[in-house]
Amino acid sequence: MPQITLVLLYALLPFIGNAIGAALAESVRTPRWVTGAALHAAAGIAIALVSVDLFPRVLGQLPIWQIVIGFLIGAGASVGLAHLVTVLQRKRVLAGQRTAWLVFSAIAADLISDGLITGAGTAIGTAFGFLVAASQSIANIPGGFAVAAGLRETGVPFRTRALLTAAMITPILASALLGAWLLGSATSDVKNMTICVIAGVLLLATVEDVLPQGDKPEPHRWISTSAFSLGFAGFALLVALID
Repeated sequence: MPQITLVLLYALLPFIGNAIGAALAESVRTPRWVTGAALHAAAGIAIALVSVDLFPRVLGQLPIWQIVIGFLIGAGASVGLAHLVTVLQRKRVLAGQRTAWLVFSAIAADLISDGLITGAGTAIGTAFGFLVAASQSIANIPGGFAVAAGLRETGVPFRTRALLTAAMITPILASALLGAWLLGSATSDVKNMTICVIAGVLLLATVEDVLPQGDKPEPHRWISTSAFSLGFAGFALLVALID
């Protein structure tokens, strides 16, 4: 099977996980604290991805100053993304609360990173690419649930929510192809700098947007802590199994 076909097939797995989470949120009416718990679980997964997988890939491969620059570029991109959401809301392009759209943006950034890692991983080896994509599909279930539930609770119509869930396929397929094409043939320094930028986007979006939104339903501390910890630990174990 041609490698580009494998890349696209593997990239569908994280999208399917996100869609499953969204479908669960639409089909099951749950208390608001469940949305908060799902957001904390998604945050735990994202931070585990950064701390257990992304940064260990570049530590020792790049000087610290280059890692910091890449991270700051990603952080700046996160701020720019938040500003874009604010502008679109002022122009009434986006309905619902700003924070819900920021969470959507954070999950979209996570899917882009999924695609890049899946594409690059498949370029390294087909088995490795499949394992990466499969782990991301599991990790994306709480993220998809949190986005759909959050948008629903802030008044975004069902049609718009469904279209947004379907639209998630675009960034992940595009980034997977980019990862296979660009990162597969690029120098190791370029690959590692790209990873630093992705880490910056994910970490800032998670800390500044996903976690505050997860606190809004005011879940009990033991619930939010358990959800975050299980998300972090579960994904860390998946990374360990892949490695």
